[in-house]
Amino acid sequence: MISELSPLPWGRFMEFISPNANRFSIITGLLEEALLTFRVFEADGNRHIIVSPEADDKNYLNRPPPTILVAHYDRVDGSPGANDNSAGVFLLLETGLRFKKAGNKNWIIIFSDKEELKPGEGLNAQGAFALASMLKNLGMENSRIFCFDACGTGDTLVISSTIEHLLKNEKGKEKQLKSIIDLRNYALKIARDLNMAKVILAPTLFSDDAGFFMGGLAAQTITMLPEAESSQLAAQLRKNTRFANSLINAELRRSNNKPASIPQTWKSLNSPKDSHFRLTPKNFKTVVRFAQALCRE
Repeated sequence: MISELSPLPWGRFMEFISPNANRFSIITGLLEEALLTFRVFEADGNRHIIVSPEADDKNYLNRPPPTILVAHYDRVDGSPGANDNSAGVFLLLETGLRFKKAGNKNWIIIFSDKEELKPGEGLNAQGAFALASMLKNLGMENSRIFCFDACGTGDTLVISSTIEHLLKNEKGKEKQLKSIIDLRNYALKIARDLNMAKVILAPTLFSDDAGFFMGGLAAQTITMLPEAESSQLAAQLRKNTRFANSLINAELRRSNNKPASIPQTWKSLNSPKDSHFRLTPKNFKTVVRFAQALCRE
């Protein structure tokens, strides 16, 4: 279980999902302990934590655009947020530690704020929308962006096709669609290179990819599901062509009455059921290995 994982960072996971946790302080404290350089980008009352191998190196932007790994650290009130998205945060913290040890320079990790929207809020209120402007101002509009969300439960890698599904019939969006497809193909290639047998491509619930998309950047969401749930999801998508439209409904993630056809893992999100008891730590190494490979130099 969690207690059997490395003390850094996992020793503070249970504190992180406790009801009154100062999640921002826990992340920055862990980064300081790990000697990982970071800076904080504040926008619209949100605080995004930008971690990079050389955060103060002014020449960093003159190098080829790095791969950017994103995990949101906010959660819905009343939910422990163990899978959504505490596991994703800690998996990327571990990935950052491995990058530092290996001397890899081709990466940036962003712990984003305000992924979860409240009723009535549009996608331009999402933290990733402001992050998109920041990244473009820094000349990183061509970076590969991968959002790790709800990656703590299951053994099957799910590469989201949500944005691709939305754009496929939109005129004037050909460039954005190509960028999304390029990201998807790159993710699938990395999975093949790693000989990952359990991988599916499917529409998923929205993540930070939505805010990045509204801000004009392509981003690819990565999530995990148990094999049985991923198989049922694939079968449902084949059987019902309209099911994909239900999955990408922005209101669905906030709803407490999700359809029976939605994977059980996703039904537990944003609720008290999203606890550490639903996590599958034995599969964490799969996610970290994949995240590392996305950033290979």
